[in-house]
Amino acid sequence: MAADKPIIFVPDQPIAPYKRHSRAIIGLALGVAAVSDVLAIWTVPLPPVQLALDVATAIVLFVILGRRWALLPGLIAEAIPGMGIFPVWVLVVLSILIYDGIKKPHKT
Repeated sequence: MAADKPIIFVPDQPIAPYKRHSRAIIGLALGVAAVSDVLAIWTVPLPPVQLALDVATAIVLFVILGRRWALLPGLIAEAIPGMGIFPVWVLVVLSILIYDGIKKPHKT
């Protein structure tokens, strides 16, 4: 058998640099998350109100931060009874801001 040469694929277009959120967007997202978490503490006895608050928060954060899959686990975590006492939305926003810039290394 002949020795096979490795095939190297190179992208046709250069990889776009990561675009970070502005400070105003970060502050707005953290503010919405903090207000939602504070209101969630008071809506623990009223599950339908708490669910409506969490869905509204997820939609607002979706509009502010764009399509981020990390919002879905946050919504699921908030739907668990008793999780309203933890600042889940603030942690979700912080995780998006911290880990959103991490990309897989480009193999050469």
